[in-house]
Amino acid sequence: MQFGVQMVFQNFGRRTSDAQVYDEDIRLGLLAEELGFDALWPVEHHFEDYSFCPDNIQFLSYMAGRTSRIKLGTGAVILPWNMPIRVAEKIVLLDHLCEGRTLFGMGRGLARKEYAGMGIDMDEARARFDESADMVLQAIETGFIEGKGPYYPQTRTEIRPGPYKSFDDRIYQVAMSPESVQECAKIGARMVIFAQRPWEQQAEAVAAYRKAFQEHHGRKSPPIMICDFTYCDTDPERAERLGRQYVTNYLLTVLDHYELASDHLKEAKGYEAYGDAVEAIRSIGKEGMAAGYLDVTAWGTPEQIIKKYKWRYELLGDFDINPCFRFGGIGYDEAERSMRCFAEHVIPALREWDRRKAA
Repeated sequence: MQFGVQMVFQNFGRRTSDAQVYDEDIRLGLLAEELGFDALWPVEHHFEDYSFCPDNIQFLSYMAGRTSRIKLGTGAVILPWNMPIRVAEKIVLLDHLCEGRTLFGMGRGLARKEYAGMGIDMDEARARFDESADMVLQAIETGFIEGKGPYYPQTRTEIRPGPYKSFDDRIYQVAMSPESVQECAKIGARMVIFAQRPWEQQAEAVAAYRKAFQEHHGRKSPPIMICDFTYCDTDPERAERLGRQYVTNYLLTVLDHYELASDHLKEAKGYEAYGDAVEAIRSIGKEGMAAGYLDVTAWGTPEQIIKKYKWRYELLGDFDINPCFRFGGIGYDEAERSMRCFAEHVIPALREWDRRKAA
């Protein structure tokens, strides 16, 4: 069981400067290595307070020089917004800079606002992702990139520097729709999911991924990775009050940024699974969404968080854990206290439980 730290660079309500957001998130990233976390996972997002990390590979290149042990994962590079040859070059260079600590995560993106800002038709997202993923994965493994597709025609070109080492077992993909689940299994990536819907439903998607992975590759799939927005506190009253406040705050930013109750998702090609949920979101409203989101997310006291993770294991089997500690208006001091509490109480308990389970 591996423990990462998801980094979202959110400026909730513009309560501070963007410079302070980066200063504090960098401090938390450095603290993550000190506390024994296994990986950093900065996102790629553009244009809004919701999250702004326009180039997570560039950010990780900086963190490569500030760290020595922790793995550096892209959570994720949104392939339709980037040229495949540039993604391949930057990922391989990052792997050299950090001496093989890179974890390459890919995603398709969901926000209409970001697609519009990039000048890319959202209806092309699925096809662009599939075409780009094949090209990039070939390039970072072999050192050569080429493509014959309609979006990224590419003559065979050598990537320099060449690959530092194989990316086998270091490929991840966000897979929250049925189509993405199947593509993730097909290309042999580790499945990445977010805590946002009932775990009984998530279990069906994970089972579909594992079945498809076995069919495509003739072997058992690797553990999936689960991303949570986590507040951890040993004081039950504070854990309940602040956890509920900050996790709800974050959900409201998600609803706004992704326009999850908008009709455009019903019409967007390749996003049918999201469009099908629009009426359900409207019917239960923000209060209903908040109650459901609080129920499926791992936050609270260490004991409550551990219990939630163990229950997920009963449904899903093995998984890695990737919590985010700074979001929804959490100040730096509170985020650090939450991270330290998680590292002191949750990680050792789950690692010991994982060892006993394996034995």
